This record gives sequence, structure tokens and C-alpha cells, in this order.
Amino acid sequence: MKLDLTDMLYALSFALDKVEEELLGIDTGHGKRVAYLSLLMGEEAGYQEEELRDFIGCCLLHDNALTEFIHEELSHSQMAELLSVKLSDIADQKKTKLNHDHSVIGEQNIRMIPFRTDVKNIILYHHENADGSGALGMTVAETSLKSQILRLADIVDTSCRLKTMTRAEFDDTRGFVESRKGTLFSKEAVDLFLKAVDYDKIVRMQEKDVLSCLHEKLQEKILNYSDEEVRNIAGLFAKIVDYKSEFTQNHSAGVAQKAGIMAQYYHFDDEKAIRYYFAGAMHDIGKLAVINDILEKPGKLTVDEFAEMKNHAAASRYILSQIKEIPDIVDWASNHHEKLNGKGYPQGLTAEELGFEERLMACIDIYQALTEKRPYKDGMSHEKTISIMMDMVGKGELDEKIVQDIAIVMAG
Repeated sequence: MKLDLTDMLYALSFALDKVEEELLGIDTGHGKRVAYLSLLMGEEAGYQEEELRDFIGCCLLHDNALTEFIHEELSHSQMAELLSVKLSDIADQKKTKLNHDHSVIGEQNIRMIPFRTDVKNIILYHHENADGSGALGMTVAETSLKSQILRLADIVDTSCRLKTMTRAEFDDTRGFVESRKGTLFSKEAVDLFLKAVDYDKIVRMQEKDVLSCLHEKLQEKILNYSDEEVRNIAGLFAKIVDYKSEFTQNHSAGVAQKAGIMAQYYHFDDEKAIRYYFAGAMHDIGKLAVINDILEKPGKLTVDEFAEMKNHAAASRYILSQIKEIPDIVDWASNHHEKLNGKGYPQGLTAEELGFEERLMACIDIYQALTEKRPYKDGMSHEKTISIMMDMVGKGELDEKIVQDIAIVMAG
């Protein structure tokens, strides 16, 4: 499958940024701003294009494990406490655990991304201080320059509000960075920052948009990735989405798995089959932009809350449409809540406007949702699920032949 991996990570970092905005109060765009600062410093350090491209990919994904950490390590009461305060007010012990654990998990996750150069331990050590007082206790001599650059860029963006920074604030930031040389930051990373990042570049980022600045520096590069590599990429982001809420854990992975099974049943060629699997894994990527208060509300949603929930499909389309080379996947993934009778969302498409692959994805999504166990319900049996889906066929919502085929295939 052909992809511009960096372009894809730009798009998906938007979803990760929405999580950080909700959970930690960080301005949207954090990942891309950190990537841009790191890119400027990486250029100054003399990194070549391929190495720089992979480094920027790590910067975009440096907080990829945040949702996983929250739901694996924190109880509901702990998470509520974390969400009720600003990042700067979190107790040092809890902040250290957050930094430690999401760095470790994030390093494991990043191995699923098929980078072409060595990116080992960049994310693992991105919360390490030069003097060894960081999350894992590693000193500057034990970490790479890339981790040190990422550490500096991360702190500058979370502490200094680059989106609205004035010249006076920039001067203060330079002073702050220089004053932490040898404690928070390594001497080499500080020197790179002072040489590579000036106020004009900050203003350009504010006025032109950080993504445009990144595109100016790194040109498009489309490569062909193996089916296994595509499954790994899709698997990582399915996991990130599913960990957003324990109410839908394993949903994206389940849809992807069943999309692969049905692709084989319908004799999709190899290229189409892996694209369809990818679409299944990514179909709910927009849920990262929906707050957990709505995703995890135990009772019926209000009209306004349901409208917000429905926005996830449009958000999936927005995120995926930023990725070149996948217009078919955009439709297969983001139209999974459309109905043949035109009463679905977000676009209200009708049978004449919905292709076979979109109809199939809608059915797979419903089958997975009904059969999976969630905190508030047990999974339904295959027979009960098919009965409900046939009722939806009778209402003009689903494709009858596809539901019949799923009944046969999933029975075994």
C-alpha cells in the first residue's frame, strides 16, 4: 500500500492533540509544534532528510500512549482527579508516574511504525532531564541528542504558549531555556535551540500555520508499505482510539478484523483487502475528538450530546482526508453511520450514494458493536445480533444481502 507516512502522521497527530487538549489542557496542535521546533533543531544538528523525517514522526507521536496509560494505570477516581486540575498543578509523584509510564508504553508502541532509520529510545527518554532527575533517572550521557531535543521542544511548547507568544515572551523563553542548561536540558540541545529558533520563525508558525511550515521543510515522500507494515500502523491507531474510552475498548480492532474476514469472503484483491482492513481500523479515529463525558455517559444522551457524538464520523472524514493516496478509504471509513434510507449521519446519504464497501462497513460496525461486551452490557449472541440487523433491513437502513452474508460468515 502506498503512503506518505509523514503526511499520515500529520493528520493523525490532530487526533492525538485533541486527547491532550481534553486530558491535560494543552493547546491543540501540540504534536506539530513540538515537531516543528525539533525539526529546526534537527536541521541545525545536521540530520539528513530520511533521518530527520523519521525523527519528526517520533515527535508527532511522542504522546501516543496517553490514552492507554490513563485507562490501564488509573482508576476512574484518579482519572477524574487528573482531569480536574491543570497539568502544572498535578502532584509531582503523579506527574512522574504519568511521564514514566506513558514514555515506556509509547516506546513500545512506536515499534509498530515502519520507520526506515533507527528511532530507538527517542520517545522512551523524552522526559529525561540532563541531570538525571527525570522520569527514568537517565542523565544526558545516557540519552540521545534526539531525545534531548524532543525534551526541550516539549517543555517549551507546554510551558510557553507558542501560539500567542510575543517577542518579550520569546526573549523570556530563551532566558528560561538557557538558565536550565545542564539541569533540565543538555548543553547541546540548548545551543541548538538558541541557534535554530528565532522569533521570526515563531511568528511565521503563528501566521502561516504550523503544518504549512512543516510541509515547507519536508517534501512529500510516498513509499510502498507491506501488508504487515500497514496492519501495524492501523493496529497502533486502532488501539489509541479504543483506549480513549473503556466503553468501546477493542471496537476498532474488532471492526478491522471483521473487515479483513469479509474482504476475503468477497474475494477482494490483496491491495483492496489491506486498504479495507485499514479503513476498519481507522473508522472511529474521530472519536479522539469527542470528550469522554459523552463517550462514557451511562444514560441517554441529550440532543446536544448526541449531536456532539455524531460529529465523530465527520471528524474521521476530516482527519483521514488529510492523508494523500486514500480517497477510497476515507469514504469506506467515515460513512459507517450512513443508512440506505438517508436517515444516517453525518451526511444523510441514500442508497444510491452509498457503495458496496460503505454498506458493508456499516454492517460490520453494527455487528461488532452489538456483539462486543462493554462495561454497561454483555455482548449479544450472534443470533440476536442478526435478528436486530434484519429488523434494520426491514426499516430500509441496511443492505439485506450483506446482512445475510455476515450471518453466514460470522456464524462459524
